[in-house]
Amino acid sequence: MRYDFHQTTSWKVELLEHTKFNSLPLNKSLIRALTEAGYETPTPIQIQAITKVIEGHDLLSIAQTGTGKTAAFSLPILNHINTKQSETKNRSPRALILAPTRELAIQIAASIQLYGTYIGFKQTCIFGGVGQAPQVASLRKGVDIIIATPGRLLDLVNQGICKLDKIEMFVLDEADRMLDMGFIHDVQKIVTRLPRKRQTLLFSATMPKTVSALASDLLNKPINVSVAPQSTTVERIAQSVIFVPQNQKIIKLGHLLKDEAVHSAIIFTRTKHRANRVAIALNNTGISAEAIHGNKSQTARQKALGAFKVGEVKALVATDIAARGIDIDAVSHVINFELPNVSEDYVHRIGRTARAGASGIAISLCAPEERAYLKSIEKLIKLSLQVMQGATLSNDDLIASEQKDKRPPRSSNNKGRMPFGDKRKPDRDSIPFGDTKKPSRGSKPSGDNRKKATNTISSNGSNGSNNNPGRSAGGVGGNSSGRSAGSKPSHDQNNPRKHNGNRQGLSKSGSQNKHPSSNRKHAKPGRSKGM
Repeated sequence: MRYDFHQTTSWKVELLEHTKFNSLPLNKSLIRALTEAGYETPTPIQIQAITKVIEGHDLLSIAQTGTGKTAAFSLPILNHINTKQSETKNRSPRALILAPTRELAIQIAASIQLYGTYIGFKQTCIFGGVGQAPQVASLRKGVDIIIATPGRLLDLVNQGICKLDKIEMFVLDEADRMLDMGFIHDVQKIVTRLPRKRQTLLFSATMPKTVSALASDLLNKPINVSVAPQSTTVERIAQSVIFVPQNQKIIKLGHLLKDEAVHSAIIFTRTKHRANRVAIALNNTGISAEAIHGNKSQTARQKALGAFKVGEVKALVATDIAARGIDIDAVSHVINFELPNVSEDYVHRIGRTARAGASGIAISLCAPEERAYLKSIEKLIKLSLQVMQGATLSNDDLIASEQKDKRPPRSSNNKGRMPFGDKRKPDRDSIPFGDTKKPSRGSKPSGDNRKKATNTISSNGSNGSNNNPGRSAGGVGGNSSGRSAGSKPSHDQNNPRKHNGNRQGLSKSGSQNKHPSSNRKHAKPGRSKGM
């Protein structure tokens, strides 16, 4: 029986009913860890989800980033594991959490470790981009919770290293992003390895048809929890747009970041190459910046995130792939250096600010060719972004920008240049080895060959007769060869295989010569009557 999202039972509760974590049905050890970490009041998604998950219901939650959904599924999992502790050290995993990115998986693992400070459990974080040996070692020692990205987890499952037949709770976080990144087939393969009797929790910021279809296959009579309308932006974020040409964006970005109100900013680009270029340009202007994207190693990505968290780096330049994995409370600004071509990504991008109840600012730089993207975004969020003038660019800035866009002139060194004004160097690989192609008729021999050619011409010129006028040999200077029609064709002078020294000796009587001069047209092959 397939699940229809539109016919689900919606469960709502008055938010004032539970105002503290200690009023939720959680273990006292969890309450203690939350209190020491400074968490006292749960968010709406936590209030609605935690109780129902502890009761054993499947859950379908539509919640945007920054609403506290990590704790909404982590706390019930820890509460469940603490209730039924494993009696053996070599334990099988009982909870599986899938995340789309490495950063998000690491962030979830860190949160679970914090929440479970006074809970006896073991967890491991599995993701690609690093060696699998430490992950394999932790799995063989036994774990209770696995936080993983689909690709690496499926590899370990296929190798027979990771067993998922004892999973009791399965969480699919950021389901919409998971499908956007093409993980649908990996997720389906992983689900086939899970036991049919399990509790499944699905969290998504948006609910497109693909996610709805996936929820129909995974969930069994789920509770529907939604804390915000689908595809809407957080109200605490002040959103604006600046219209600026593409070649002036980097200068405008520099002016924005130099404002004292910008304490820390995440800058989003559409491509990895653009992220690198923006980070380099900002560093050249004296603004500390680091790039983070899929081509960076995990060590480099974690180092950049760590430096950004502690304030060593003011700007973090990221792509959409990393947008879901950055969970930093102190981000004051999100700047879209390039508008996303997928409207939903705009919601996820600006969700990096205004986290944990704080407010934030989102600024988008829109080039003329990006107006269509802006229109789609405003249609999705049902809001017209405020147009912001921004800092005025000076003439010096514009001149500097134009100079950077121009390609540097080529070197004036003409060594190795092609003739006829073609400045491209000849491609050595395009010339086959041992090529014996004849030079053009206008080419001049050099060195000793010039003397040989001259002597040959003079020798040929002494005999004015031409026994075969219909087949002019056409030697150098147009002189005839004086060769009979049936003689053997000679080898080209440029062929190095048969070079017998001086080839200038020709018979004055116009008889056959086995070594005619260079550039002579050959007669048809065949034997003469005298041979």
